[in-house]
Amino acid sequence: MTREVLLTCPLDCPDACRLKITVAPVEDARTGQVAERMVKLTGDAAHPITRGFACVKTVHYPARANHPERPLYPMRRVNAKTEPEPVFERVGWAEALDDIAARLRVLLDSRGPQSVLRYNYAGTMGLMEGTHVHALFRALGTPELDETICATAGTEAWSMGYGTRYSVDPPDVAHARLIVLWGINSLSTNSHLTPHLTAARKSGARIICVDPYRNRTAAFADEHLKIRPGTDAALALGVMHELFAQGWTDEAYIAEATTGVEELRVAAAEWTPERTAQVTGLDAGQVRAFAQAIGTTRPSYFRVGYGMTRHESGGTNLRAVTLLPALTGDWRLRGGGCSLSASGAFKLNRSQLGAAHLIRPDTPHVNMNELAGALRPEAGLGALVVYNTNPAVVAPDAGRVRAGLQREDLFVVVLEQAMTETARLADYVLPATTFAEHADLYTSYGHHFLGYNPAALEAPGEARPNSWVMQELGQRLGVTEPSVYWTVDELITALLETDHPHLAGITLERLKAEGSVRLNLPEEFLPYAYGAETPSGRVQFSPAPQHREALATLNDEYPVRLLTPPAHHFLNSTYGVLDNLNRAEGSEPHVLVHPDDAARSGLNDGTYAWLQSEVGQVRRRVKITDVTQPGTAVVEGTWWGLSAPDGTSINELTAQTLTDLGAGSTFHNTRVRLSPAAQSSV
Repeated sequence: MTREVLLTCPLDCPDACRLKITVAPVEDARTGQVAERMVKLTGDAAHPITRGFACVKTVHYPARANHPERPLYPMRRVNAKTEPEPVFERVGWAEALDDIAARLRVLLDSRGPQSVLRYNYAGTMGLMEGTHVHALFRALGTPELDETICATAGTEAWSMGYGTRYSVDPPDVAHARLIVLWGINSLSTNSHLTPHLTAARKSGARIICVDPYRNRTAAFADEHLKIRPGTDAALALGVMHELFAQGWTDEAYIAEATTGVEELRVAAAEWTPERTAQVTGLDAGQVRAFAQAIGTTRPSYFRVGYGMTRHESGGTNLRAVTLLPALTGDWRLRGGGCSLSASGAFKLNRSQLGAAHLIRPDTPHVNMNELAGALRPEAGLGALVVYNTNPAVVAPDAGRVRAGLQREDLFVVVLEQAMTETARLADYVLPATTFAEHADLYTSYGHHFLGYNPAALEAPGEARPNSWVMQELGQRLGVTEPSVYWTVDELITALLETDHPHLAGITLERLKAEGSVRLNLPEEFLPYAYGAETPSGRVQFSPAPQHREALATLNDEYPVRLLTPPAHHFLNSTYGVLDNLNRAEGSEPHVLVHPDDAARSGLNDGTYAWLQSEVGQVRRRVKITDVTQPGTAVVEGTWWGLSAPDGTSINELTAQTLTDLGAGSTFHNTRVRLSPAAQSSV
């Protein structure tokens, strides 16, 4: 009565796991009907990356897909969005789509396409249901959403130095003899890297973690360098100072494969170990020892994360760190180099993906980090269509985002698989399919396998793919652009229309037959051994990175820097609906406070505190611990506000400030003050 299917995980994670899903007939408690549903999930043991295990989050995906509150039918709101509890009525698809299209048409005709905005992100990484569905909005000429909330600061930083984002092949990490995990809690956010780290360690590798607080990865490492938040560029420049001073640079590689080294040498000259220690909070001996390890150990491998980019100078932070293996020549050694993202290796023909060819030079843009501002009445927005994201929880300045969504004159449509806080503020909730219920194609930013998923299950209720909804709306709105109506097969065929050698031999038929196909890369993949895909053809050290102090400096009014890194059992807000994962994280969000800050603020362990920033305040339970450092507090995970004691998202505190490169988010740049809160107050 059961069967097993192999599918690629759709979620925003570098691992893009190949999952083994057990399917069985299950009686739906709401309808009484028996249908096949996911009942168990684990990893595909035969897959070279997944290797038989799924992360502690995604093993619970069946509970999310089968959740009793999952939307299964189109629903229309019948009470005011300012009411504390939403009231919806079930409607048919035809009625819902007719009404939505009619209301969009009125806006398009009376106020122009700039009055309608799509808001989306990476709830699915599928190229059809996550990206190509933008085609409808580009055909209508609506504003372009700049998807900047996560990766753009790092992307631009990498591009300045290396051009295309290539990565060390994960199995090659076992060849490294020094591993530096910088700004990434990889045991929680890239768990399938861990076996390669362990293999390297068994062969004698040393692992160093650079992070402002002691997380799981820092505890796993052989050494933890607990730097002050936002000082990553200073530490990298301090290491460079020692590399130049001690003759630990690879002059042959620098001469043959790079440009701008003299400018970098001048920039690093002032960053003595003593100055570096003063800025970063380390001591000079730690700086010297760290530089010596990097300078004298071959091969050295750096795994960097986006955590260090969540500051005003976040792009520069990451760029400085990623240039280190170019000074030491590690790019020419198997297992040496740096990994941020492997996505550049997927040389698909993206010219019509999401109807990208329709984006005009004069198309207005909205930065997704500035949604709170875009939702102000005077900004002129009349409709918001949300899919694959939960902005009421994840967007900066979430209090003003929620207030904007509650506007009665703003028409909000949400395509969802769960009753998120954003869905609860919608005028229409349209039930979306999960990754097992529609076909799609997946790349990865952590390895080099393309993944194809068929529609392995019939969708429950009346859930429909995002692409079906957009096509139905397109027909009602008179859209004639052909790519809006592509099938998955037509999209994949267009994506594979390229003669790039990485995709040689990969066809639609092969993808369907094998499910997961490695790119056509050499066994020993050394992407920057002889240069880079930059305008110069070389790795570019110029302009030399510089450390800059945050404009939002700590002061007497706001003496603590707040970091909001990922939690071990969450993936953004995807699993916020599951009580068991909330319990695994402590049942409610906690703020980790150093004993010095707790004493200064009059806080006791286990009690509640107010966290107040320039833009808002939240109430959180206190955990006093030395895993953080004086002047730094940590709240792990993007909890749904429904799980917090005061019903608020932690992003009530975060501002719309943008990074120096890529206009990215500055979630780790928030300064706050802490004060005791009464146990019973909210």
